[in-house]
Amino acid sequence: MAPGHSFWAIFYFACLCSASLANNARVNFREKEKKILDQILGAGKYDARIRPSGINGTDGPAVVNINLFVRSIATISDIKMEYSVQLTFREQWTDERLKFDDIGGRLKYLTLTEANRVWMPDLFFSNEKEGHFHNIIMPNVYIRIFPYGSVLYSIRISLTLACPMNLKLYPLDRQICSLRMASYGWTTADLVFLWKEGDPVQVVKNLHLPRFTLEKFLTDYCNSKTNTGEYSCLKVDLLFKREFSYYLIQIYIPCCMLVIVSWVSFWLDQGAVPARVSLGVTTLLTMATQTSGINASLPPVSYTKAIDVWTGVCLTFVFGALLEFALVNYASRSADRAADIHRENMKKKRRELEQASIDAGSDLLDTDSNATFAMILNGNLQKPLVRHPGDPLALEKMRQCEVHMQPPKRPNCCKTFMSKLPTRKCSRSKRIDVISRITFPLVFALFNLVYWSTYLFRDEDAGE
Repeated sequence: MAPGHSFWAIFYFACLCSASLANNARVNFREKEKKILDQILGAGKYDARIRPSGINGTDGPAVVNINLFVRSIATISDIKMEYSVQLTFREQWTDERLKFDDIGGRLKYLTLTEANRVWMPDLFFSNEKEGHFHNIIMPNVYIRIFPYGSVLYSIRISLTLACPMNLKLYPLDRQICSLRMASYGWTTADLVFLWKEGDPVQVVKNLHLPRFTLEKFLTDYCNSKTNTGEYSCLKVDLLFKREFSYYLIQIYIPCCMLVIVSWVSFWLDQGAVPARVSLGVTTLLTMATQTSGINASLPPVSYTKAIDVWTGVCLTFVFGALLEFALVNYASRSADRAADIHRENMKKKRRELEQASIDAGSDLLDTDSNATFAMILNGNLQKPLVRHPGDPLALEKMRQCEVHMQPPKRPNCCKTFMSKLPTRKCSRSKRIDVISRITFPLVFALFNLVYWSTYLFRDEDAGE
């Protein structure tokens, strides 16, 4: 065979061998995974009941690093004092019994979907009320085993967790809801939970809550000691701030409007009894219904909340407006009764005076008739009496002339303002209405100043 032909034959044979080796490598790679799994997890080779050794194969406790990814927070219930959260929960630890050859870096990790094949930490959520795994379409769980024996466990779960709340500042409050994770059976001598370094808790971007805002979150440790030993525990505190705009529109502004509407009765005539009574009773019932609706959405706590102070004072103002009309009506009826009595007394006096004048006139008639007859006979008829200059009527006219001759005085603002206020000449019921028109708004404005200054600028940590 010529040298050129032999070269091409050798080249062709080498290409066939390389292609065959590549095919064998692909097949052998998958087979290698199976062999590795059978090798490290085969019967009699790995016992999932035994915990891993400590760091560097020591007899110390197994260290488990934990991190979370908060996917969503569904609801935060004030009545049940709980919140619902969906998260991706991850645990990572080292089990030297699971080391394997990575075939020159080509095998990055092995994947399992059966958690019972390897040892798992006995972690549980201590403040959990309800919880479930996600199995649509397949169970949302995986286990990755890395060549150096590290194990990563990841699962998606939904939890309903208890969140004890302090509602003294409701709805101007902040609440801290915790997520606690602890070991159920292994003490700190065998198992220790640690937060993963760097960024142990992640929250999905654009997290929207209906009535709260997630301000920040803090990670901490919460180891607990019981009669059976000390157990490792981790917690993450979620600080929620309640959105006040919703309550401003739904509670505070309507209550203010009801209080102001109740003041309209001060401007109605005191004789409009049906209008004032219906207005007062309607606003009172509406305010009571509003208060009942607010309390129905809250748990029956033993302390006074900020919203209780607001609704209680608003209800008092509405009730006070109704009592004010009762007082006005009573004063009006008392004035009418006094006027009737005075009128009767005047009539009685007038009748007495008329009777006395009639009696005196009859006596004078007899006397004057005799005297007049005597004067006529004697020719001494006197001229009629003439009013003298010093009599009271002339003096009064002179005083009026003097008043008109005096120069006009400058207007006094204080006297002008005071003249508009109710005087003794006004009826008592009218004075009550006029005073109420000024007093009720001033007191309500003062209450608002004290209320908002107290609760908006109160430096109190949430949950205390």
